[in-house]
Amino acid sequence: MAERFDLAVVGAGIVGLAAALAGVKRGLRVVVIDRDAQANGASLRNFGFVTVSGHERATMWMRARRTREVWCEVAAAADIPIVHRGLWMIVRRAESLEVLREFLATDMAAGCRLLTPAQARALCPQLPAPHMRAVLESTSEVRVESREAIPRLAAWLAATHGLSFMRSTTVLSIALPSVHTSRGVVYAKRVAVCPGDDFNGLYAGRLSHYALTRCKLQMLRLASPGFRLPAALMSDLGLGRYLGYAQLPAAQALKARLAEEQAEHLRQGVHLIVVQSADGSLVVGDSHHYAATPDPFAHEEVDELILDEFRRALGIEPPPVIERWIGTYASATDRPVLIDAPEPNVRIAIVTSGAGASTGFAIGEELIEGLLAEDDGLH
Repeated sequence: MAERFDLAVVGAGIVGLAAALAGVKRGLRVVVIDRDAQANGASLRNFGFVTVSGHERATMWMRARRTREVWCEVAAAADIPIVHRGLWMIVRRAESLEVLREFLATDMAAGCRLLTPAQARALCPQLPAPHMRAVLESTSEVRVESREAIPRLAAWLAATHGLSFMRSTTVLSIALPSVHTSRGVVYAKRVAVCPGDDFNGLYAGRLSHYALTRCKLQMLRLASPGFRLPAALMSDLGLGRYLGYAQLPAAQALKARLAEEQAEHLRQGVHLIVVQSADGSLVVGDSHHYAATPDPFAHEEVDELILDEFRRALGIEPPPVIERWIGTYASATDRPVLIDAPEPNVRIAIVTSGAGASTGFAIGEELIEGLLAEDDGLH
């Protein structure tokens, strides 16, 4: 007799694991089915940076706040180290300072304050940042090491919550209660499909009606600079990209100046994030290039633009590059998250803004709430 589950989750990235966690918390018997032998996609190739400040006002910001709460709970339970906390947005333009001041007047600025250059240098003298005008300091952010956190989260779900995993298994079709896979039929009452940037598998016809594409990004690991960062670091370019800042009225003047002074950075989708690992090494990025099937090649000129912004923002020479990699994630210009109900008791969830680590746990909870509410409506 084949096993029967209350919930089958297709995809073992962060959104899939988040849906699985939300399911077991509600007492559901859950199986996660993934085509790879281990985590290998966007959830593993990112910064592990759980951001709150800078997310689009309202829904996305609230999702980020909830997701941070769950990350802290899970990290303690699953022995996932919080490598560091907080964010420093180091800005060097008068227009950027105006954006920060406007941001601080919003409800999104909870846990934030503005540091003067003198205050920032007193806290971290190793970052001279000679052109610094101010630093937005946020205490809301946390950072995990994605390469360790995602496997540990999966192992903890299996060991503590009895979650079942079917690895190296492709889901071919869904006709509830049957979930047809490359390893036979699984029976489930509900399914959450969390395919990442795979739009050509399950429900490809339905997904084709959305304006989905893929975003390719270039990432670097640098050797330790020899000191600990005070937090994750970002720069002026981030204010023009993250909607929590970029949608503020003051951001228009900044965007115009950035277009004049750093046109090539913008053309290559470069903005700066710097986070630090337990061994002191720095994960630095990134860039953004969009295509249905992005090429798999890293381009040196793009890496140089990232490192150029590192120099400008931090005022130090980048340590040697010790690792490079490419990431891809789903992207859409008309929505940060796609949640769709292709048929009864089935949900599709795709984060289309590169914010899976920052919003995934909240989205997983929304998926399960929706599926269980559908059950209630049927009775």
